[in-house]
Amino acid sequence: MVHTQQEKYAAAAQEDRSAHRVKISIPATLRPSGSKGFQTAVRDLSLSGFSATAMTRIHPGTYCWLTLPGMESLAAKVVWWDNGLVGGAFESLLSPIVLDNILTRWRGDGQFNPGV
Repeated sequence: MVHTQQEKYAAAAQEDRSAHRVKISIPATLRPSGSKGFQTAVRDLSLSGFSATAMTRIHPGTYCWLTLPGMESLAAKVVWWDNGLVGGAFESLLSPIVLDNILTRWRGDGQFNPGV
């Protein structure tokens, strides 16, 4: 039986790993704990996480904050880094409404659509 909030999130995130991950290109800022933030591009996004460019290795388990334009920072934990890409799991699942809003506002070419 799942009890704590973290355990609930872990169980939901595991289920959402099979959820649809949307390929996208969104300019963003990624700041690993204890480091300066750097410009990145989010390459895919789901309710439970993201992948983004990261030329410098970020070790799994590192906490980080992903900031998408016009949004507050999203806390995440690095799950993997491979050849210039990093994968992170959000500390709290995104609301489906928030995810839909992000996807609606950003086209596949990385251009913000403010009219939506």
